[in-house]
Amino acid sequence: IPLAYAGKGDGGASTREPGDLPCAVLGTVRIRETDGVFRVTTFQPCSGACEGRAQTPSKEGTDMNRILLAAAVALAATPALAHHPLAGAPMETFVHGVASGIGHPLLGFDHLFFVLAVGVAALFTGRAMTAPLAFVGATLAGVLIGGGEAAFVEPMIAVSLLIMGYLVARGRALTAPVAMGVFAALGIFHGMAFSPAMTGVETAAAGSVMVGYLLGLAAIQWAVAVGFGMVVSKVWNGVSADAISARMSGAVVAGVGAFLVLEVAEGAAFAALGLG
Repeated sequence: IPLAYAGKGDGGASTREPGDLPCAVLGTVRIRETDGVFRVTTFQPCSGACEGRAQTPSKEGTDMNRILLAAAVALAATPALAHHPLAGAPMETFVHGVASGIGHPLLGFDHLFFVLAVGVAALFTGRAMTAPLAFVGATLAGVLIGGGEAAFVEPMIAVSLLIMGYLVARGRALTAPVAMGVFAALGIFHGMAFSPAMTGVETAAAGSVMVGYLLGLAAIQWAVAVGFGMVVSKVWNGVSADAISARMSGAVVAGVGAFLVLEVAEGAAFAALGLG
């Protein structure tokens, strides 16, 4: 069997020099010689001199693992966290409103994943800090409009995740006006879904509770969107819209959206068949 010798520092086949170990790459095995004995071992394809070291995982591969792990943890944690921030107690004060406003987007994984996608999309518009405000403003308007019990709200939220996930996963940056328009158009449905939180609030306390709720809701959504954008940029090295970390984030959000769309379709089908 012809052997290719890995010379010192030449990164490929060369004439053997003293102290070099011969290395031949044949399919998925490595043949090595030690003290005149040839041994066959499995390996990952090597580049450069064969020094017997395990290959270091690529940064992109590590980034994808982190993104998928974060998504799995978030989805796994949702059932345990899916409770009202006040444990079902009525909102009676400004502080109660703030706590509820902060808690709702975090305790509903559909809303949370959408906010994360907003942060990634905003990152590449050149307005990472201000573009998410279009989404924040739309959700506050949706809360005031109400109608969270309407049949179309939850399906639209599922579709919004598909849309945002796709826009991020495709790897092309949106212009700031287009991104903010999409954030606002889809964000209003998320705000409408939050409106039932104010149901049952005593009339005397409604004003202060509502102000607190809107402030808490606005603050946490902006912070999560901007914060996740920074994670993608600084921690996962998402320096452009086509970076693997950014695109994988969008793919995860689109996957969550697809799951929710199928769930909505299943429920509609069962209802049409009288099985719901």
